[in-house]
Amino acid sequence: MKEITTLQVHQKENYAIIQLDNGKVNAINTPLLLDIRKTLEALDADQSVKGAILAGRPNAFSAGLDVMSLATMDEAEGVHFWESYMYVLQALVKFSKPLVCAITGYAPAGATILTLCTDYRIMAKGAKHVVGMHEFKMHMPIPEMLCDVYAYHLGEIQAWKAVQQAKLFNSDEALKIGLVDESVAAEEVLPRAEAYLKERMITFHKVFSFTKKHLRKELYKTVVDRDVTAIAKQTIEFNKNPELQAKVVEFMMSLKKK
Repeated sequence: MKEITTLQVHQKENYAIIQLDNGKVNAINTPLLLDIRKTLEALDADQSVKGAILAGRPNAFSAGLDVMSLATMDEAEGVHFWESYMYVLQALVKFSKPLVCAITGYAPAGATILTLCTDYRIMAKGAKHVVGMHEFKMHMPIPEMLCDVYAYHLGEIQAWKAVQQAKLFNSDEALKIGLVDESVAAEEVLPRAEAYLKERMITFHKVFSFTKKHLRKELYKTVVDRDVTAIAKQTIEFNKNPELQAKVVEFMMSLKKK
């Protein structure tokens, strides 16, 4: 099996911490997605593992999608990326054991959607620690499944307003609208995530798994019962628009000037 290179998996007594470790800002690219999916599926199948935590580094969860990498992909690579991303969303939602997200720092856009597919989210306080969908600032479309996950949590009306405004929320704001479940000091995020996970692991695992699927049936339908290849191809086809490509290039050039 291919070596895991973009994650650090810390095995505890009866649970695991999956720590993103993919460059300075944990940008989401295809290798990271393949590693996350493989790790989640292995941990779910391991009967000695009773739960897991998805975490980043101190003050940094993930900066979101690797936009520069996406811009240089050919069509096949682009489809593979989006398929891989949505397969990760499916693996997160299907994970049968307690899955807590320790949002240790900023987690905008694509990173936000990853966190929203876990069972419980604990986020670090801090002015630069944000979640939310700000793709409109980059002239980037949001693929259908990502829109659906965001709307599942906020409702369509509020999600659309937030997307229009490219609104990013700090931890306290995110707590108020339900994007996260706790807002704590950065150094408390991982300890609190471990404490919460241990509380959930007390419940008989078959009871937890059985009830989890029923109480998240709409999220399951939104993410798992979908044709990811069709959505990936739809996204790539839309991104071929010459005017859109020019806008994205313009945005990336503006980043290089900063």
